[in-house]
Amino acid sequence: MNHRTSHLRLGVLALLWGASFLLIKLALTAMSPAQVTFTRIALGAAVLVALCAVRGLRMRLDRRLLPHVVVAGFFASALPWVLLGIGERTVDSGLAGAVNATTPLWTLLFGYVLGARGGFSPRMLGGLVVGFGGVLLILAPWQGASAGTGVLACLAAAASYGVGYVHIGRKLTGTGAPAPVLAALQLAAATGLAAVVLPLEGLPAVRFDAVALLAVAVLGVFGTGVGFALNYRLIADEGATVASTVTYLMPVVSVLLGWLVLGERLSWRVLLGIALVLAGVALTRNRTARPRPARDRAAGAPADRAPDGAPRVAPAHPYTDLATNHPMK
Repeated sequence: MNHRTSHLRLGVLALLWGASFLLIKLALTAMSPAQVTFTRIALGAAVLVALCAVRGLRMRLDRRLLPHVVVAGFFASALPWVLLGIGERTVDSGLAGAVNATTPLWTLLFGYVLGARGGFSPRMLGGLVVGFGGVLLILAPWQGASAGTGVLACLAAAASYGVGYVHIGRKLTGTGAPAPVLAALQLAAATGLAAVVLPLEGLPAVRFDAVALLAVAVLGVFGTGVGFALNYRLIADEGATVASTVTYLMPVVSVLLGWLVLGERLSWRVLLGIALVLAGVALTRNRTARPRPARDRAAGAPADRAPDGAPRVAPAHPYTDLATNHPMK
């Protein structure tokens, strides 16, 4: 890596995002899924607005982009987080984290369905087959209804991320708007959407539990707000490929924390399914060279060469990096 602190940032980011499934599980002991989602989004939005203020970024956007920000807030934030909360009522946090690792597969698939630029190489198609084969192994439909609605809700959350990221790639990426501003506005829109959902649950009373309330606070402030800042810095310093390593670390962290903190256990079938999902994601991210970090561009490094002389090429698919590096994960 180009910066000595990047390893630390990557580790902290993997811990924050991997721990989010444990924190959701803990928060659900005192709050409903919609309440957890609303609180998390509102806290994360506050952190990102503060980050923009510190950096002197104005919270303004072309009015033509605002509807697209709302759509992104729905599919990439509000809906998947509510679904994860619903899913984790009956699903272990580690398993939820493992299912969430299918997000890049869904993004690639929806990108193709919605007419994304760039085709699938045989290797990428093989990655989709391997990855969704892992999902099938986790669901184990041959065992009847063993998967349950909880796992299906978590899988739907990952699919929702996919739709949201494709929309972001088609309508918001490359518009010239600063990424922190887009993310802050996306969470602001998601906060309003989550507020609409709250009455649908009948506004259940929040049970006072220090651990649960602390969990949702950490989830919003650190998992969402601070996590975004770390991811943004990693992409700027090291490039998207290095930053995307967190995709492979997150399910490992979620499974380990679920086992250590909650005593959750996973069968060999599920562990093998997780391995297949991650292998499938790795195949869909096939590259022949490394991306060009922002610091190299600023330093005037040749566009087709890395500092060590290695050639650079474009990503294999326009949504490959977006699926694994979007700050609202």
